[in-house]
Amino acid sequence: MTASTATAPFLELENISKSYPGVQALNGVNVSIRTGEIHVLVGENGAGKSTLLKTMFGQVIPDTGTIRLDGRQVDLHSPADALGHGIAMVHQELHLIPQISAIKNVMLGREQSTFGVVNSADRERRAREVLDWLGFHGDPTASVATLGVAQQQIVELARALTINARLIIFDEPTATLSQPETRRLFQIMKTLRAEGRALVFVSHRMPEVFELGDRMTVLRDGKEVRSLPMATDLTEAEVISMMVGRDLDKAAVAPTTRTGAELLRVQGLSRTGVFQDVSFTVAAGEIVGLAGMVGAGRTEVARSIVGADPLDAGTVTIKGRPLTQATPRKAIDAGIAFLPEDRKEQGLALAMSIASNVSLPRPPGRFGALSRRRQRALAERQKSRVALAGSVLRPAGALSGGNQQKVVLARWLTTAADIYIFDEPTRGIDVAAKGEIYRLMDELVAAGAGILMISSELPEVIRMSSRVLVMRKGSVVAELTRAEATEEAIVAAASLDLETRAS
Repeated sequence: MTASTATAPFLELENISKSYPGVQALNGVNVSIRTGEIHVLVGENGAGKSTLLKTMFGQVIPDTGTIRLDGRQVDLHSPADALGHGIAMVHQELHLIPQISAIKNVMLGREQSTFGVVNSADRERRAREVLDWLGFHGDPTASVATLGVAQQQIVELARALTINARLIIFDEPTATLSQPETRRLFQIMKTLRAEGRALVFVSHRMPEVFELGDRMTVLRDGKEVRSLPMATDLTEAEVISMMVGRDLDKAAVAPTTRTGAELLRVQGLSRTGVFQDVSFTVAAGEIVGLAGMVGAGRTEVARSIVGADPLDAGTVTIKGRPLTQATPRKAIDAGIAFLPEDRKEQGLALAMSIASNVSLPRPPGRFGALSRRRQRALAERQKSRVALAGSVLRPAGALSGGNQQKVVLARWLTTAADIYIFDEPTRGIDVAAKGEIYRLMDELVAAGAGILMISSELPEVIRMSSRVLVMRKGSVVAELTRAEATEEAIVAAASLDLETRAS
């Protein structure tokens, strides 16, 4: 960690407040961002981090407060204003146009032209240069919709770098990245800091905060709890205590050993060009971790199991019964619950209420008529179970990321499924909410369910799994017992031929 040597702040936010109907999102927040430093912003989901970032980027106009750049007061009324002042943002929820290529997304709005004619060759050259520097491995001429989430994240970062921004805001940039991709991103961020740029970094992963941060601002309930240098004697427990306002019980959840009857068996699953000959089982009372690099085929296997994507070969058996010609409805009826990686695009109907989202698998009613009273009662019961506060009549899109994940989980708890497939269950979730998700997972397996958990966070995989399957290039290449599952062993299995692929 390199402390900033700058004396004057580049960006100052003074007494910033913002309220929405029934919610005080920010309340008198003060933050100073200096060039040549990485300023980390931490807080629970709903603490006001996203609103503060959007204020910096001109997406939210505060009700009160002052914004200064290089000591001069400015008004940021739009992202265009922010970009014009040299402020760029890498969003947690990607802001890309899926129908056009990575190259076009990178240079969108920044094309070089002569007499009104866009210089396509120059645009492509510049985009390729920055994508190559970031370690982009996809086809830059393919539409963004065909890329994985991690590669889309790199495209988003490339867009920010092309404007030569003085301040770059990173909102949960590592949430979808594998460990090697995360290490590459950290190298890039440190290089940008050394060049004298200012960086704002938001992460729920405490080791990342301590590795990268030069200064920290802690938010809780829309207020600034404290801004301080990342002193060497500052502990993770102290930061978490500032975030949640209490000491957090961090006792690890011990992976269960109460395995019972086989619930799920997949045999020889193949999909041409995506994955091949994948076989494994999940028993009652166990959590099976599925690890591997982004792009290894983990999510694609899960989606094929539940009938969201087609299979070319192989069988899926649920409690001894084959699931033939699988569809999502057949999978639900057979006892499978699937929490997808992308909760906004695949897990929720954002415009619908919490109650409507929770009841989607089996809407309550009689003779085809929905009972709003029973729907609300169902949602209220599940709301308590997942520790979700507030009215169930609120739209899901108005919630923080962690609370949205709780809604997705609450929905599947209504089905009393036998098998739960969790794809990145704690992506973008704060440390307190993670603990709640972990406890719910442990309760499920204790009650006799089986869980297949896909996660890019190796500490999470190791902490929660009874055993770990490792995928590489579409195949399961290793099965590790609890005792064998170390970060080194998982990374070695997942990237055994990494040097060959890089060459």
